[in-house]
Amino acid sequence: MIEHEYTFRVMYPDTDRMGTVHHSNYAKYYETARWELFRSLGISYQSVEEAGYMLPVIRMNFRFIKTTRYDEQLRVKTTLKAIKGVRLWFTYKLYNEQNELINEAETELAFVEADTWKPCLAPTFVVDAINDKIKTLWVN
Repeated sequence: MIEHEYTFRVMYPDTDRMGTVHHSNYAKYYETARWELFRSLGISYQSVEEAGYMLPVIRMNFRFIKTTRYDEQLRVKTTLKAIKGVRLWFTYKLYNEQNELINEAETELAFVEADTWKPCLAPTFVVDAINDKIKTLWVN
């Protein structure tokens, strides 16, 4: 559907005693990559919150393939696979400097009303931004 690439460098605090990136950091990396995809559509998380919505993760699945270390530059390819009703599905592929796939992941998120945490449809401005991007992809 919609893809975005985000590049970053592994920070020293992200590593563990074994000298590799601790598994807990992958969730943080993918959250940042996901919001960079949204930002590329003109949507900030702040704008979602200010409109009265939250977007909690309701499912995560990771596949660890290779390790990575401090100061390595990584690239995340994030794909917004689908948006249906209250839910969105994303996939992620994380590559190292040698362009080797080191991790794959999937997340499922749901829109909720910020004040009640009740599931709700995606706000119109989010759906419109996604549809505009899809139209642009079909034209090109």
